[in-house]
Amino acid sequence: MSDKTQKNELPKAYVAKDYEDALYKMWEESGVFEPNMESDKKPFVITMPPPNATGTLHLGHSVMLALEDIMIRFHRMKGHPTLWVPGTDHAGIATQNKVEKDVMEKEGKTRHDYGRETFIKMIEEFVAGSQNTIRNQTRKMGSSCDWSREYYSLDESLSKTVFTTFKKMFTDGLIYRGNRIVNWCTRCQSTISDDEVDYQETTAKLYTFKYDKDFPFEISTTRPETKLGDTGVAVNPEDKRYKHLIGNTLEANFLGQKLKLAVIGDEHIDMKFGTGALGVTPNHSIVDDEMAKNHGLERIQVIMEDGTIAKGIGKYAGMEVEAAKKAVAQDLEAAGLMSNVEDIPQNLSVCSRCKTPIQPLVSKQWFIDVNHPVDSWDHEGLQLEKGRAYSLKEVMQHVVRDQQIEIIPDRFNKTYFQWIDNLRDWCISRQLWWGHQIPVWINDSDMDDVKVQEDSPGEGWTRDSDTLDTWFSAGLFTFSPLKWIDGHDDFKTFHPTQVLETGYDILFFWVARMILMTTYMTGQVPFEKVYLHGLIRTREGKKMSKSNPETCINPLDVIDKYGADALRLSLFVGSSPGNDSRLYDEKIAGYRNFVNKLWNVARYVLISVEETPSLLKGGPKVEPKTLADKWILSRLQEISESTSKDIAEYKFSQAAENLYAFTWNDLADWYIEITKVQKQDESLVQSTDQILMYILKTLLKLWHPFTPYVTEELWKHVAKEGMLISAEWPTIQGFSGDKTNKQFELIRESISVIRNLRAEYQVEPAKKIEAEIVSKEHHQLISDNASIIEFLGRLESLTVKESGEAPEGSTSKFVEGLEIHIPLAGMVDADKEKERLTKEIAKLEDYIQKLDAKLSNEKFAKNAPEQVVAAEKERLATSRESLKKCQEQLEQL
Repeated sequence: MSDKTQKNELPKAYVAKDYEDALYKMWEESGVFEPNMESDKKPFVITMPPPNATGTLHLGHSVMLALEDIMIRFHRMKGHPTLWVPGTDHAGIATQNKVEKDVMEKEGKTRHDYGRETFIKMIEEFVAGSQNTIRNQTRKMGSSCDWSREYYSLDESLSKTVFTTFKKMFTDGLIYRGNRIVNWCTRCQSTISDDEVDYQETTAKLYTFKYDKDFPFEISTTRPETKLGDTGVAVNPEDKRYKHLIGNTLEANFLGQKLKLAVIGDEHIDMKFGTGALGVTPNHSIVDDEMAKNHGLERIQVIMEDGTIAKGIGKYAGMEVEAAKKAVAQDLEAAGLMSNVEDIPQNLSVCSRCKTPIQPLVSKQWFIDVNHPVDSWDHEGLQLEKGRAYSLKEVMQHVVRDQQIEIIPDRFNKTYFQWIDNLRDWCISRQLWWGHQIPVWINDSDMDDVKVQEDSPGEGWTRDSDTLDTWFSAGLFTFSPLKWIDGHDDFKTFHPTQVLETGYDILFFWVARMILMTTYMTGQVPFEKVYLHGLIRTREGKKMSKSNPETCINPLDVIDKYGADALRLSLFVGSSPGNDSRLYDEKIAGYRNFVNKLWNVARYVLISVEETPSLLKGGPKVEPKTLADKWILSRLQEISESTSKDIAEYKFSQAAENLYAFTWNDLADWYIEITKVQKQDESLVQSTDQILMYILKTLLKLWHPFTPYVTEELWKHVAKEGMLISAEWPTIQGFSGDKTNKQFELIRESISVIRNLRAEYQVEPAKKIEAEIVSKEHHQLISDNASIIEFLGRLESLTVKESGEAPEGSTSKFVEGLEIHIPLAGMVDADKEKERLTKEIAKLEDYIQKLDAKLSNEKFAKNAPEQVVAAEKERLATSRESLKKCQEQLEQL
């Protein structure tokens, strides 16, 4: 088959789904996703944030996959041993709730109808199906991860790491069991982590009342049922109404419940909220819990784990919370103690899984003590002061403050330290069946006697039925998948990892915990950099949420319609780290059009070159012979250097935007059009073809990290050997030149002026006109490039002179030492143009007069919104500029 036939086989349009699956299969089967250990460069490693094994990926995962694949492909082409470790997370509460919900809907049963062992097997079957779906979606995005090292958080090696970590922390006194306040879901019957709490904007009733008729002042609350467990009243120490009472203990008979209330001063109390006095319920508010600790207040349990009022709380005992709230409010009214009820806005805390309101309550759970100093640190590896014991919190602060870990963007350093500086002990136990069961055995005859081990100590011991918080195992995810527990070479070679890329919304929930766990267990930081992407929102700016399906976009649907490359570009171009971005159909379609533009640029080059130059090491030799040749190669060197620099500095959008502008504007709109002129000169054909092929090869390499599929398919036609994914990243030298760029910009500006004049006078695109350029300084430059100016300016003829007056009846423009004259007689029908311009001037004058009058109206200027006034002023300025242009054109005619 001849080269010419092969060239013509490239279709006119790129249809992504015709190529993507086959290309990914080719990559995966070639083994190129595995790190090339022959290189002596530093490895580049990312552990993929594992999606929950609960069904399908969403766009948050898609942007993560796109950004991480950019980094991985770039460093692979740069010659680094590159490893991207994929995986999935068992996602304890999320997965168990999903299966429980399905079983209830289909069979009307609960997990207790099956028993723990059978129900866990049901979850395992569900997870296996979910993992297959997730693997398929990850592949569809073009993710070049090493599937041979895929991990799952319940794998034997990872589970062994979890047990070892728990045991070490317990031995060091960092893990303890105690009664502390936690987030409790009465529906899930489990503690839940902060990230599993959603906030619903709603309206609540603020009740203002006295505890009894003899109480000296009123309090305000949205939760009157919890006041049955108050042991204090908090006021601002600067509040003159209550200052004299601080330090006293007041007694009250609150609807039959006898209370002793210590009046305490707290500077955080808002004197303007309600009455400025708030009842303190230590066992049912995290804030009140802290005040109780600081002031030694007693504790009363009001709400139980099943969501009912506790025994011993008068007639309300056994009532559900909402029923108790209504009953207490009614009784306060009946007793004449209620003085006011008003509606106020409230952010209601609810369980993200079942939307049940969260109950803060005291529960006996397992915790990690973040403030307890231990000496189990690699002081040298973490650059800690030798001989000193450190707490987990102190090390978490140190490695970021010491810049051993860099957070991108750096404004999130402040957020990180706000969280860590105020870090409370971490509740790690969950009342679930699914997950890592806590490796603790409890003595049946002494509940405080425990043994930390996986196997039973013997008769008389019962294993703790709770499981560990999923974040406990997730905190190990940079080193546990690398088989640290087995002393594997992967850990020695690939840890610490270079980057953790994830959403800014889990900076604390996951990122901080990985720093906590990894520094403690390995003596290393888990990663060198943290790159935080923003959330993907709808066109209207709404957060995409599975609970609101109308806001969600299915990545697979987008890929099927527009292709993975277009989706990848739409997810990060135009956005910056840590900032949210909007995604909608037209945006994705726009990038699909660009991908097709890149395809057609390649198609033009492949069809137009007479003979594909032989490929030499480092690419074909090129010999620039024209100003345009030198300019485009100079621009290619600039864009190659800037793309490399931007990717290395995590400026992915900037890199793609500049590359986009080079591809569409410099190459497609200018140089390719110029080559059509150059190739009419036989002496320039070979050099032009060589440059076109050189640019195309380089361009495909530069675009490959961003758009892997279309570039790999085109590479087959350009290189005809090897795969682009493993090609060497381009390094271009010897083509820079400021003088060349300035000269070419003058030619380009001349053509733009001619094009703009044609547009101003509404000259038909097909009509050719005459032009004259006068310049003594640039006479030779313009003469040498006259054929290009003629072709791209659609000129019938171009006269180049060193001096002379403007031809009579012509319109003129002046550009950096050039006078550009275009005779109007041959360009427009003068009489018709005069008539059109006269009408347009009259129309603009009338519009300007009305706008002037509107803006001069004091009533409008005073009452209209500021943005409306600004918009009207902008319209006035634009209209005046248009009027000036029309008058100038009429004068020239």
